Amino acid sequence: MAIAADRGAWGSRVGFILAAAGSAVGLGNIWGFPTQVGQGGGAAFVVVYLACISLICGPILIAELAIGRRSQRSPVAAFRVIRPGTPWWLAGALGVLAGVGILSFYSVIAGWTIGYIWFTVTGAVDGDPGAFFADFVSNAPLTVGLTALVMLITAGVILGGVRSGIERFTTTLMPLLIGLLLLLAIRSLTLPGASEGLAYYLRPDFSRMADLGVFNSALGQAFFSLSLGMGTMITYGSYLSRRTAIAGSALWVIALDTSIAFLAGLIIFPTGFSIPDFDPSTSGPGLIFTVLPRLFASMPGGALFGVAFFLLLSVAALTSAVSLLEVPVAHLIDVHGWPRTRAVIVVTAGTMLLAVPSALAGGAVDAFTRLPLLGTDFLTLMVTVWNNVALPLGGLLIALFVAYAWRVEEAVRELQVEGAWLPYPGLWGFLIRYVAPVGILVIIVVTIRALLG
Repeated sequence: MAIAADRGAWGSRVGFILAAAGSAVGLGNIWGFPTQVGQGGGAAFVVVYLACISLICGPILIAELAIGRRSQRSPVAAFRVIRPGTPWWLAGALGVLAGVGILSFYSVIAGWTIGYIWFTVTGAVDGDPGAFFADFVSNAPLTVGLTALVMLITAGVILGGVRSGIERFTTTLMPLLIGLLLLLAIRSLTLPGASEGLAYYLRPDFSRMADLGVFNSALGQAFFSLSLGMGTMITYGSYLSRRTAIAGSALWVIALDTSIAFLAGLIIFPTGFSIPDFDPSTSGPGLIFTVLPRLFASMPGGALFGVAFFLLLSVAALTSAVSLLEVPVAHLIDVHGWPRTRAVIVVTAGTMLLAVPSALAGGAVDAFTRLPLLGTDFLTLMVTVWNNVALPLGGLLIALFVAYAWRVEEAVRELQVEGAWLPYPGLWGFLIRYVAPVGILVIIVVTIRALLG
């Protein structure tokens, strides 16, 4: 089977690293990681998180990139190329579905961040941020329109292809993202509550390291943060040249992703603790869209600070959205031979239709705000299905495929092609065979028990 002409390839190793890091860095880094650190024992959580990255998620990231480069295909076709005539292609299909499912709700939240750039400029949030957010998310035309805007921007980038679209977009926005993070972190450290916020964020509670809940949270955060189990890294790996050292590039992606997540904490907690009644256990939309705007409205230069913060969130969201859309687009190009333009239009339209119920789940439509029998809203349901269940399952299948279907020895040969750097290949093989599957099984069991309980 010939490689489709519309597939494309990375123009440089730096371009790939920034694109992969852009996929990894998203809204979860900006509000998820700091909150998990605070709730999980400060520095103790960081230790567990780094252990999960080193022993489980890092090896799987390398495995996904190796599968992609070896096959030169997107997820479904990749498994068929390496192990033809077997049902392993279903693992790739899960990744493609996860890409569409995650983007359908992720685009809604990304639309909120874009809207809040304008709301902060105009001072619309200055009165009662909580009431404003409730009114905003229940405004159907506005939330659906902002979701559509995110999908259109993302589609426009993907239409440009790998080098002229994804690579150019991320190599431009990633330095902007890092620059905004550094500026906001410096500014937050000058606020009145900075010292108390830093103490909360970095204070170690090593007794929490034995807590299974902390391990579960750390592994889940690491898994989602690195875009594992959703087919993104297989797809991005398929655009790599044989001259690119996969292990070294993966380490750069991990370093950038972790550093940006840590920097986000240096913004969130010093800023939050400058509010008298700030609750550090607040997370997600409650933290970003209701708590922090109160501070921006009260501090000198707060409007500028707030605009920069929501611009930062928007950049992080868009770089992740691009990678999510590329997975199903690459699938249609590889498996069905579609031209890129047709694939982008069809996938964007289908994902937008699936996104509408999530956009209406904030109070605009009662049927989506509180689903019958489930007692939750449609957006939360999508988060649970795709983030909490599909991604760990996808990662488990990746580890088992490389360890026992493709086999570690073959994967190592791919990783060491043209003398590429791969330290301790035996250790990597041990981690992908035993440590990663067991660790992921733990998080799947804990998640299922929590859902059933």
